[in-house]
Amino acid sequence: MMLRTLCRTGGALLQQTQRAAPRLWVTPAQQRWASSLPLNTVVLFVPQQEAWVVERMGRFNRILEPGLNFLIPVLDRIGYVQSLKEIVIDVPEQSAVSLDNVTLQIDGVLYLRILDPFKASYGVEDPQYAVTQLAQTTMRSELGKLTLDKVFRERESLNSNIVHSINQASDEWGIRCLRYEIKDIYVPPRVKESMQMQVEAERKKRATVLESEGTREAAINIAEGHKQAQILASEGEKAEQINKASGEAQAVLAKAEAKSKAIRMLSDALTEQNGNAAASLSVAEQYVSAFSKLAKETNTILLPSNTGDISGMVTQAMTIYSSLAKTSTKVEEEKKSEDNKYQPPQ
Repeated sequence: MMLRTLCRTGGALLQQTQRAAPRLWVTPAQQRWASSLPLNTVVLFVPQQEAWVVERMGRFNRILEPGLNFLIPVLDRIGYVQSLKEIVIDVPEQSAVSLDNVTLQIDGVLYLRILDPFKASYGVEDPQYAVTQLAQTTMRSELGKLTLDKVFRERESLNSNIVHSINQASDEWGIRCLRYEIKDIYVPPRVKESMQMQVEAERKKRATVLESEGTREAAINIAEGHKQAQILASEGEKAEQINKASGEAQAVLAKAEAKSKAIRMLSDALTEQNGNAAASLSVAEQYVSAFSKLAKETNTILLPSNTGDISGMVTQAMTIYSSLAKTSTKVEEEKKSEDNKYQPPQ
């Protein structure tokens, strides 16, 4: 019965003390509540994700785990209550100067967690204030290394650098910074106007460059078109000349072959019986045809003295032909005799 009464009394006192227990990282203004710590009621129930630091006669004794715990009256007292949850801290807005001497107003959000309640209790007097001040000073230091343009472009890199710098200092406090996020960056109005003008100028520059590139590509395409057209025209003219020359050559060959055949046929006809009579008739016909065309082609006519003596003209032509025939026959006989002379006897 005494134990049951003691447990009930301890539970009632625990509920009253938990209502008045301080929360270390709760208010948006980041101020700790000036409330008393839980009292030693012998039997204590520690909530989940909390660590209660127990001091015995003013010296650190142990850290109570979540659940049922027993303390020695009078000797033991709860010195600190630490939350093991992820804690969110608003970093107040502050001014910082960039590398190119531009004053910025910047604020952020810090996410951290207590890993060692002993260090968080005895390593620093006010962990929240210490981490907040460290975040602000680190932010100013990192912003001073970057120009205004890089602050906006390398925002993620800036956040990671701030987290790394905070963790180097807060390791002795038992606190681990998980991440840091920049919420807003405020620039002076004049600087904002200059940035807008710079953006407009950059866009105009890009538009001009794109337009010039388009004009250049169009000129190149037109020149390439003219070049291809000239090449095709020259190739066409070349092919035309080749075809024309080939046609003329074939025509000359055809005429030569026809003339050669005509001469062979004429020579064959002359060697036959009455060939001289046929030749005389052909010469007479050509003679009459030639005189019939003289008056049609020109007004100036040169006539021989014996124009009307057709038989005389034919006789003269046949005489010339007979002499040429005799000469050719004599040349052939001499050639045969020379061939026989150099031919070895059988």
